Amino acid sequence: MTALFHDFAAWLARPRLLTPSGLRAPDARQFMQRMLALHLFVLLIVLLPLLGLWQKAMGLPAPEAFDQVSKAMLVPFVVLLAPVAEELAFRGWLTGRVRAVWLVFCAILAAVFLAMVNFHVYEVPASFAVLGMGIVAPAGWFWLRRRGVVPGFEAAFPVLVWLSIIVFGLSHLSNYPRFSWALLPMVLPQLWAGMTLSYTRMRIGIFGSMLIHAAANGISVSLALLGV
Repeated sequence: MTALFHDFAAWLARPRLLTPSGLRAPDARQFMQRMLALHLFVLLIVLLPLLGLWQKAMGLPAPEAFDQVSKAMLVPFVVLLAPVAEELAFRGWLTGRVRAVWLVFCAILAAVFLAMVNFHVYEVPASFAVLGMGIVAPAGWFWLRRRGVVPGFEAAFPVLVWLSIIVFGLSHLSNYPRFSWALLPMVLPQLWAGMTLSYTRMRIGIFGSMLIHAAANGISVSLALLGV
């Protein structure tokens, strides 16, 4: 565990591209167990108690992101849909492969077109563009599947990793009904998750980070539902 912690800290201090070993690697299960234990220890024993005190002291609102999700869908959403979608969006491209970056680019374009539809800006063309992205994205992924890493990606990797971690954390401010600067510490759990999941993604692969993300979410929501 000590060796893992030191390697994790060294990687955070100087992020570097790694070749994920995959879930079938001999040490994959042990690695994931230890990373999950480290993730949960910092989250449940350190961050959440401190942030609970901060929330009460500052009179901050509780997150309401899940208020619009039915109880029947809460667990599938938190444990399955959110981990898969967030890992693909924030960490799926961290290997720098052309096809992965292409999918992220397509997802951003699709989000822009969906926003145009939502705000009734060139609504009909934007609707067709969204449908088109559903064809263009997988076609491009297939065509680019044998391409290597995007030129210059490795040099920019440390900045890109930390940018993805920060954006991942700050994106969870949308869970709250209104913004205030006092809410910034409340996304520390997501920043911590971004660190552990980025490292896991690079060591084991995207499915490893999805599994740890899902397990952590499942344990957290279970404790919340039990009132612990």
